[in-house]
Amino acid sequence: MPATAPAGVGHLRGTQPFPDAARQALADPQLRRNLGHATATIRAKSGAVIAEVPDWEQLREAGSAIKADVLARLPELLEQLEARVTAAGGVVHWAADATEANGIVTDLVAATGTDRVIKVKSMVTQEIGLNDALAAAGIGAVETDLAELIVQLGDDRPSHILVPAIHRNRAEIREIFLRAMPGVDPALTDEPAVLAAAARRFLRETFLSTPVAVSGANFAVAETGTLAVVESEGNGRMCLTLPETLITVMGVEKVVPTWRDLEVFLQLLPRASTGERMNPYTSMWTGVTPGDGPQAFHLVLLDNGRSAVLADEVGRSALHCIRCSACLNVCPVYERTGGHSYGSVYPGPIGAVLSPQLTGVADNASLPYASSLCGACFDACPVKINIPDLLVHLRDRAPHPRAEATAMAAAAYTMDHPALYAAAQRAARSSRLLGRRGRGLPPPLSGWTTSRDLPDPPAETFREWWSKR
Repeated sequence: MPATAPAGVGHLRGTQPFPDAARQALADPQLRRNLGHATATIRAKSGAVIAEVPDWEQLREAGSAIKADVLARLPELLEQLEARVTAAGGVVHWAADATEANGIVTDLVAATGTDRVIKVKSMVTQEIGLNDALAAAGIGAVETDLAELIVQLGDDRPSHILVPAIHRNRAEIREIFLRAMPGVDPALTDEPAVLAAAARRFLRETFLSTPVAVSGANFAVAETGTLAVVESEGNGRMCLTLPETLITVMGVEKVVPTWRDLEVFLQLLPRASTGERMNPYTSMWTGVTPGDGPQAFHLVLLDNGRSAVLADEVGRSALHCIRCSACLNVCPVYERTGGHSYGSVYPGPIGAVLSPQLTGVADNASLPYASSLCGACFDACPVKINIPDLLVHLRDRAPHPRAEATAMAAAAYTMDHPALYAAAQRAARSSRLLGRRGRGLPPPLSGWTTSRDLPDPPAETFREWWSKR
């Protein structure tokens, strides 16, 4: 966890502001090629299967409405979920922050006597930095999702919600496997099928010999206490069925009221995320079933700043997110800078509005500016999160330099007085500061023109045009 991160939040903030990290990423042409190819491929695939659904917009509306209902009565639904999980033989734990959640999971694993766990791909365990906490307790965690395994073996960090190793090409993956995967064939090639087969051989023994698994959850159904994980490789199914103990860490916002509500999201998620009509593997379990699957089940319900987000009537819509990554795949900023620039485990547009709220906007103030406000993320979001509006809302909440606040107050006063405003327009048009198009402004105004061309002033103002006509 970065030394500058607030206590207890986990991997939600980087060691440097987004602009500084983005400049470094933009200087890496291989990274830009990898990202451009991958996001274009995902966009095309997703767009094709979404176009097949005649009621896609109605599904989006339904998903948004269900999420709004969940947040409106979240305490009630969580209590119902706890009661149903407990009645089905599970044990529910409540964690206020990352530190508490890590402590709960570490203690549960240690109580089994094992020193290794297998993991289903999970954004929330990345969020809290669980692997680091387990390692500090002498417990190894093996990621079983192929992309997460690539990241882990490469001593790297995820850079995408859906495809954590999107910043790597297959030649780089081959080098990682040769360097870090035990027992790998030295003649390994970079063919995707060969790389996948090598990972399968490595993971097979781990699946069969590890008694504890840790997962996240895509959804939890309050009416029955059922948890759901959707994935594409089958590794999740192995983790959820073979071990003796299963520990699931879930953000409190992932609950849905009923199975009918779950039906909506199982149509939205695969098309928006992987470009599939349905997920290849959808695993669901309810508590403990004697003789079938894990015989000890623990559910850790994580807050970690979510209550503070819920308290913001505008900002709370970020909690609608179903972690599909559609917003990343259409974002021109993400496509050029990659996920690491955001510092948080949640990159891209959703990370720019979720992470600052989870940590406190003042402590993560650069992320709301990591956007051109083009609106592509809003159009792509399957649950209709208005990310551009959220970005503007959070920019208003971010701390501003005194000089900027003074300048904005002066501008507001000027615009509120027509004669003064007209005089300011005349002065600006005659000023040498404006110069020709493409010319920057002097300090401190140069901060605005470092990434923008200054347009030519118009031949006449709107007021002048209006008075003539």
